[in-house]
Amino acid sequence: MLDSLIVPLFVTTDLPPDADLAGFGELLAETVRELGDGYPGSLAGRVFWLDRPVLPEQRPAAEGELRFAGMLGHLTATGPGHTVREVVGDVRRAVGAAVTARYGDVGVAPAVFAIRDQDVRERTPDTALPLHTATSTLSHL
Repeated sequence: MLDSLIVPLFVTTDLPPDADLAGFGELLAETVRELGDGYPGSLAGRVFWLDRPVLPEQRPAAEGELRFAGMLGHLTATGPGHTVREVVGDVRRAVGAAVTARYGDVGVAPAVFAIRDQDVRERTPDTALPLHTATSTLSHL
């Protein structure tokens, strides 16, 4: 049996205004299939917009303004000897490269943080869209 490490994660990034939230979730889920030195990963969670609050007279948002997206979920890294710090660093590099490849330079690299499991459960908005790596064993989210 292979060892697995489960890491609760929060991922945030700016996206172009025409970006599709479900497409962003798919990108994250597929990006973690192979991490670091080739160990497999899978992701289960939810993606959502973290738009700034605006008054009704400020709508619609300025055309061309970046939108802030987030993901809360659980990453499973399979294989022995991984640390949370190593896995989060590998995810950060992989997600940064994937976001840049898909959306171009949005001005800042995506942020990837290990968080508490309780935060994933309590802070995920009800309106968030589900995502999971096709082979994920964490489909209960």
